Order: sequence, then structure tokens, then C-alpha cells
Amino acid sequence: MHINELLAKGDLVALDAQAVRASVELADRVRPADLSRPTPCLGWTVYGLLAHMATQHYGFAAASRGDGDLSGWKLRSLGEDPVPSYRASAEHVMAAFEADGVLERRFPLPEFTSGSAFPGAQAISFHFIDYVVHSWDLAKALDVEVDFPPDLLEAALAVARAVPGGQARLAPGAAFAPALSWSGGSRLDEIVAILGRSPSWPR
Repeated sequence: MHINELLAKGDLVALDAQAVRASVELADRVRPADLSRPTPCLGWTVYGLLAHMATQHYGFAAASRGDGDLSGWKLRSLGEDPVPSYRASAEHVMAAFEADGVLERRFPLPEFTSGSAFPGAQAISFHFIDYVVHSWDLAKALDVEVDFPPDLLEAALAVARAVPGGQARLAPGAAFAPALSWSGGSRLDEIVAILGRSPSWPR
């Protein structure tokens, strides 16, 4: 599948919701002792990862309504019981993306660029690949598996291959590290390696 084919198909909202629900199912497995565990996201514990994921949900939901205020992307505290707070953020973004005509809207994403807004389908593809990868991050941190259906993984691979490489991956705050060489393994392994994660983390 090519990225342009994916963006034109119109099933991105459903695919994104699958990835977000996977992250919620994993979050529901988090216990207090897990919150300080390291994750494949350098410098982030499980708590930090959940807080980042929730913040992004609210940021993208606001962007879907045309709100480009950068303050909406400020890292949120999830309090002492972060799992319900994370679940609420996931429900919020899924509801926002289900609005009529969302794929045809323009999303201002000030955390990504201060320039022009992105077409809705492209913006949701950004969110989608984030939650495929962050679900993998959370699963790795908890030492469990995350399973995605083949059609979702094919779509995620198309998005992953379209993410710019080169110096953009080395910039401060870059969403993904430079791609890693990887052979064998699963389709999900291939996706995370393209986006700078080691499929064998923490090794």
C-alpha cells in the first residue's frame, strides 16, 4: 500500500481508533509499581509515556476543531491514578475524529510546525502511526505483547515509510530517531525499526 492510497481510502479514522484502543487495553494493565518502569522512549517512564500520549490526544482533538493554540499541547499531569485519566483522553480524541467531515478539515499542529495547517487525513495519519508505535512502547515497557491485524500493520508501514528521514530525525524534539537496520521479525518490528526503535529493546 502506498501512502497516497491510504490517505485517499477514508478508513484512517477506524484504523486510528484501533490503535488508540490497543493503547487503552495496555494502559488498563498498568499497576502502580509499573509507573516508574523505563520505556523505549528515551527518558520516559511508563507514567511519562502515558502523560505524553494523553497530551497528544487532547492536542490532536483540539486541532481537529481548528484550534491551533500551542498551550493545548503542554504536557498534562495525569494525577495519582493515571489510567482513568489516560482512558478519558483516548475517548476524547476518538470522539473528535468521528465528527462529520473530519478528514476534509485542516488541522493546525503547532507542535509540529508554526506554518500551514495539515489536511485532516494527513494529520490523522500522524496520530495513527504515533499510537501504533506508542502501543508497542507501552507493551515493551510492561513486557507483554501487542497484536494488530494485518490490514492495520500494512497501513502503518505505508505511513512509517513516508516519515521524513535524514537530519529531521536528529533535530531536538524529533518524533522519531533515525531508522535502524533490521531484518526478519514481524511487520511491527519492521515498522518500529523504520521509526528508530530497536525491536529487541531493551537490548
